[in-house]
Amino acid sequence: MRTRAGAQLQAALIARARRPAVAALLAGALAIPLASACSPASGGSGPAASGAIEAIGAENEYASVISQVGGSYVHVDAIMSNPSTDPHAYEASPAVAREIAAARLIVQNGVGYDTWATTILNAAPDPARKVINVQRLLGRPDGTANPHLWYDPATMPKVASAVAAALAEIDPPHAAYFRASAARFTGSLAAWNSALKAFKSAHPGAPVATTEPVADYMLDAAGAHNLTPWAFQVNIMNGVDPAPQDVAAVKALLTGHKVKAFLYNQQVTSPLTESFIATASASRVPVVGVYETMPTPGYDYQSWMLAEVRALASAIAGQASTPHL
Repeated sequence: MRTRAGAQLQAALIARARRPAVAALLAGALAIPLASACSPASGGSGPAASGAIEAIGAENEYASVISQVGGSYVHVDAIMSNPSTDPHAYEASPAVAREIAAARLIVQNGVGYDTWATTILNAAPDPARKVINVQRLLGRPDGTANPHLWYDPATMPKVASAVAAALAEIDPPHAAYFRASAARFTGSLAAWNSALKAFKSAHPGAPVATTEPVADYMLDAAGAHNLTPWAFQVNIMNGVDPAPQDVAAVKALLTGHKVKAFLYNQQVTSPLTESFIATASASRVPVVGVYETMPTPGYDYQSWMLAEVRALASAIAGQASTPHL
């Protein structure tokens, strides 16, 4: 059974327990060549580019934003980019630790989602390094129940502005370029926002069910009504067996045709979630796969979000399943 760092207290305890191991990991990293386990974000320059700012997105959706704001003036790597990996269970390698320690700009999610990055940063402090913790940027408390902040339409415009400001401090001569790129990125989210508004207008209160709260912020913005018990979503997210009554309630949503779509975390499944996918299919409830990290190649952040809304609309309006983007 997978284990996820859901609560902040749990995340803090894990970070504290791993601190000596991370220090050793960093020390080892200095003695080996960097065989990067990271993935370059599209649009960034190569690592050998003269004067390029080394930047990291702990998750590749944030790396996508950094790349679009920084353009050729940054070399961006994404730590979490494999759609087959459970981000909550990730542990950094020595190569990753070395790259994080050397970066001049880092964007991480926070809310206990990527505590491994915080632990590495604390073990290799650098006052010149710019760190954007999206949770802190948004002013969300440590007890925020849903850590998937990038699905909230209000998140990435603020991230882009913060990235532009950080890059401007690192590279003042190109400050105007970074600000203009951030504004251009925010403008490019118009198609996603329009799709959300159109869905909300066409399908107000559309009932859906989910395995966990990966896309809940987007569902809220689209005006959909998630009928899944919150305790069930949290338990599945944290790798805990949900209560029998919650399992029965979700099954009844599907077999009783009380929902028009069933959304599941495409990256991490278990025998239980797979049984719900099978039940949804047998009950002719369209199934939509959602992702915690941006599917690659072929997507940037905004095209990914737009594809997710279109998949939801296809399920509600056309009864079409989209298990994979």
